[in-house]
Amino acid sequence: MESQTTVAHQELDAIMGTTSRIPRLLSAEGFPEWKYRIEKYIKMKDFKIWRSILRGPIHITTTLEDGTVTDKKIENYTDEDFEKVEEQEKALATLTMALSLEIAQGFREYTSAKALWEALIEVYEGNEDMKQSRQDMLRQKFNMFNHILGETLEVQLQRFITLTTEMSSTGVSVPRSYVNKKLLNSLPKTWDMNVAVIKKTKNLNLLSLAELMAIIKACDLDDKQTEINHVNSYSSANHGIQSNNAF
Repeated sequence: MESQTTVAHQELDAIMGTTSRIPRLLSAEGFPEWKYRIEKYIKMKDFKIWRSILRGPIHITTTLEDGTVTDKKIENYTDEDFEKVEEQEKALATLTMALSLEIAQGFREYTSAKALWEALIEVYEGNEDMKQSRQDMLRQKFNMFNHILGETLEVQLQRFITLTTEMSSTGVSVPRSYVNKKLLNSLPKTWDMNVAVIKKTKNLNLLSLAELMAIIKACDLDDKQTEINHVNSYSSANHGIQSNNAF
């Protein structure tokens, strides 16, 4: 079981990335999150690489005696020229290594980081019609979001934050109060009393999603502690009865 958990964590790290491991794009569905994470990762590692991706390749040129501007021969490059070329190559290599083998094969024609970045956005974000369709799909998923029988509270909360993050990254705007009410109303029926208390005592228009989740988790811990206390009380009472019967 432990080895399976370790493998699962390693697979997640390969997708999400770490401070020392680049996030990888494995599927079209994962593009919005990957786009966000790869930008943060590159900026953290070397902001000049991110600048190179946005700016595009710089042509190393020289001016001839007659005033003509032409490409400089590589044997005439200065150290500064080589640094510029190196920065561009690093940018392209970084983006390429962040793609799975299957995806990278479809984008080998692009020879600059800027061209590759723009091609990825065009393919996976698409035109306005595709963006609108994706937004409609996410709105539908949000409206249909509910508790799945058998899942833990932690899993449900993670599903919700993943969905709302994806909505935000694709331009779907939902009022804060509506998001909070949707999460509360999707909790299992056993949460009805807690939900009623939260709605009565908290201003859902001002509460952030993170704050609401913290409140939900606190309620969950309180309920578990109460359950443990009841079990302990029952066990103590049972022990007392058995002791009395012994006499």
